[in-house]
Amino acid sequence: MSQPPQDRNQPPPRNERQPQPDKTKKHRSILIWLVLFLFFLMAAQFLPRRGDDVVTVSYTQFQQFLEANNIEQVTITDKLITGTLRQDSSTMIEGTNQSLRDFKVFIPFDDPDLVADLMARNVMVTAEPEATNWVGYLIAALPWLLLIGFWIFILRQMQSGQRGMFSFGKSRAKMIVEDRPSITFADVAGVLEAKRDLQEIVEFLKNPEKFHALGGRIPKGALLLGPPGTGKTLLAKAVAGEAGVPFFSMSGSDFVEMFVGVGASRVRDLFDQARQNAPCIIFIDEIDAIGRHRGAGLGGGHDEREQTLNQLLVGLDGFEKTDSIIVIGATNRPDVLDPALLRPGRFDRHIVVDRPDVVGREKILEIHVKSRKIPLDDTVRLDVLAKGVPGMVGADLANMVNEAALIAARYDHTTVTNDDFEEAKEKIVMGSKRHLVISDKEREIVAYHEAGHALAFELIEEIDPLHKVTILPQGRGLGVTIPLPEERYLHSRSYCMGTMAAALGGRAAEQIVFGEVTSGAQNDIEQVTRIARHMVCDWGMSEELGATALGEKEHEVFLGRDIAHQANYSETTANSIDQEIQRFVSEAGERVEKLLKDYEPQLHAVSKALLERDSLSRDEVALLIYGKDKFEAMEKERKKIAAEAEEDETGETEVNAAESAADEAPVADESTVEAPPPDGNGIATVDRPEEEPVPAPGIDEAVESSKGR
Repeated sequence: MSQPPQDRNQPPPRNERQPQPDKTKKHRSILIWLVLFLFFLMAAQFLPRRGDDVVTVSYTQFQQFLEANNIEQVTITDKLITGTLRQDSSTMIEGTNQSLRDFKVFIPFDDPDLVADLMARNVMVTAEPEATNWVGYLIAALPWLLLIGFWIFILRQMQSGQRGMFSFGKSRAKMIVEDRPSITFADVAGVLEAKRDLQEIVEFLKNPEKFHALGGRIPKGALLLGPPGTGKTLLAKAVAGEAGVPFFSMSGSDFVEMFVGVGASRVRDLFDQARQNAPCIIFIDEIDAIGRHRGAGLGGGHDEREQTLNQLLVGLDGFEKTDSIIVIGATNRPDVLDPALLRPGRFDRHIVVDRPDVVGREKILEIHVKSRKIPLDDTVRLDVLAKGVPGMVGADLANMVNEAALIAARYDHTTVTNDDFEEAKEKIVMGSKRHLVISDKEREIVAYHEAGHALAFELIEEIDPLHKVTILPQGRGLGVTIPLPEERYLHSRSYCMGTMAAALGGRAAEQIVFGEVTSGAQNDIEQVTRIARHMVCDWGMSEELGATALGEKEHEVFLGRDIAHQANYSETTANSIDQEIQRFVSEAGERVEKLLKDYEPQLHAVSKALLERDSLSRDEVALLIYGKDKFEAMEKERKKIAAEAEEDETGETEVNAAESAADEAPVADESTVEAPPPDGNGIATVDRPEEEPVPAPGIDEAVESSKGR
């Protein structure tokens, strides 16, 4: 039976180090008081003393006082004579006539007859030994003392602390014992299987007997894999917040230095600290900084990074015992990691932190809304918002919630409305709105261009429906056409062809209305060409070439992604590929051009409405296309179907929330829809380098990007 989770208010385990008093502050305070003492000592030495009425007179005046028999008593200290006159006398001192009774004089030489003359005139003579002037000696030696102290301070700084010159090999890992992050697994959503695996690791550390009784052993390491923003570091913070053992956190770049051997030394020191505090957890963020494939690049490698990786491999699974040390790594580039680092025994578990599905996105939105205490309007439905942003990761959703709150504050709203969320979503996906001075002719071209896209999305049934169209400059585009994307993992050939036709709708509208095309369709053409190339080379959708993967891309780690592209086909096949790509693009262009010619009156109507109102919703565009009667009939039928679908989805959602992500996903593929930024024509795009040959679910990154979400 498993033990209850450890109370976070309980004292830390006995193996955890207690914080040591900071001796640096104590030494620093002593040094400050010493400097102040020396300063006041010098001030007391050089500043004039109050109450000192003894006047220094010349030796000539002293002889005059002696001849006048006006000296009552003297005290002789080496060559200094201090004395008292029998009667007050006046003398010129610094140009002024002053009266004096006490005096002092420095004799210029040893006069053996001076004492006899004083005794002959009945002067009381007192002799005193010369006192040692320790203050003078100290002041004379003060510059040397300060110089020596400065060098001692420099040497201590160089030899102490993790940043010292002689401690390059010390690990920079931060050990979290008492000040743990407040984030727990309850603050993480959308990654059900990753949470389960990490919770099991934490439970193993808290209650190892439960697993040992069944013959299980603790995993040596867990590697978090996934796109940026999916919550890998957040999961690590949750582990630190939940674990009852010391937690070491550092980045992969902390091992890399310009000095040879420093990285390997830091790895050794890190594992030494971990053994002293075992059982414990080590988290290395961005592990690809030191875990890249060995021997890659020009010259074969063998650099400082490889030595660091070698030491890490030994630390994970070497001769030394590390049974109670768990290493958690995080990276978004698993393709560049060395195979020896990924094998079982080092990183036993490869935990995929993928993009959340619609249920995960809804839970992520709920967490951000509750944690920030955001007041929502009654019009806001988080499930609807989650359906409208497929492909967004946790970081995108957090940004959208924050932007919605800022927009609501900008408009002085008391609550965050659905319109605020819509504006925030458009700002994240397509960029902020811009105010451009544009001529009427170009504005008309943009209106027809976006109207062509809008009609294509509305009239082509096999692709995502239209959501909104605008000719207001936003982001990098002069206008934007936004479809309402659906959650898709597989895409058919007809969907790809329909998407290509919709992407060419703007160019076809320009050709129909103005008789020529503009440069505004540049990105549309790039997206269509990319989709067509994937259809021919990667997805086997060409009847002529068949199901053949054409063009292997061997992405070397240090040589870039395109320099090692290998064409594993002949020149004849390359010619066939070009012809098939051109055929797909031509078919899509001819289809959308015929469609727009059939609906040319509606094209003019939508364009005119855009010029008047700047933005149109899907309902407004559909009303202009179908007319009032047909539109109302279609809306009734659509609402009826939507109600039935919502009832079915309610039951499915409850089941999906209880199942693992592996059961929820229809295919075992990591790629999914991604929300891309728009191009200059209003069609959203993704500026990404060429990928590996993508399996069918990866079409979202290329196909969906052409439709401007």
